[in-house]
Amino acid sequence: MNGPEIHVEFAPELSLFVPRAPRRTVVTDGVSTLGHVIESLGVPLTEVGALVVDGRTVPPSHIPGPAEHVAVRPVDRPQRVPGAPLRFLLDVHLGTLARRLRLLGVDTAYESTDIGDPALAARSAAEKRVMLSRDRGLLRRRELWAGAFVYSTRPDDQLQDVLDRFAPDLRPWTRCTACNGLLKEATKAEVADQLKGGTQRSYDVFAQCTDCGRAYWKGAHHDQLEAVVERALGMRTQGG
Repeated sequence: MNGPEIHVEFAPELSLFVPRAPRRTVVTDGVSTLGHVIESLGVPLTEVGALVVDGRTVPPSHIPGPAEHVAVRPVDRPQRVPGAPLRFLLDVHLGTLARRLRLLGVDTAYESTDIGDPALAARSAAEKRVMLSRDRGLLRRRELWAGAFVYSTRPDDQLQDVLDRFAPDLRPWTRCTACNGLLKEATKAEVADQLKGGTQRSYDVFAQCTDCGRAYWKGAHHDQLEAVVERALGMRTQGG
């Protein structure tokens, strides 16, 4: 590159992507957009909020000029995604997060096999879903409808981060954790073929997925699931 030299400063929230030099001088090629320059430095645009050049906000399509000072700010929280109801799509590595979001009643599609970045991006666009991933390359794909980087590898922290960032409406116990379908009340007779002897004797309240038919009841793991729900609802209360 032998074009204009610019000065870029990244917000502390973006230090994961630029850990060694939040402030740097960059020589551009004179034709690439500011968005392209930012991504070339390792920061997906899904994680960028305002781009402020010499005190004025510019779009990612801005072409940098000589000696410009660029402040790269993080996305605002809660982040609003205009144009469609808030829905998510998760890649193969985020199965636990997908199940927990569904437990909370959040519309969450999940690919349990690796279908490849092009197919994931195409599904995000076709269904207008926010792509959640730790794959920076996937999040740079232009055909994505919207996307967000999942910062932690721990499911508890992942869930907290997504709820804090997007503030989705929570409707616990309304979705199938296996397929994302909606649940309905069911009688014991309607789900009898899925019940073992002890369950059939011990439980009388059931729900069933309207899509895959899976039966649900307050079994041995219910207390653990209830704790996940209570923590999520508690976060929402504390957040106002």
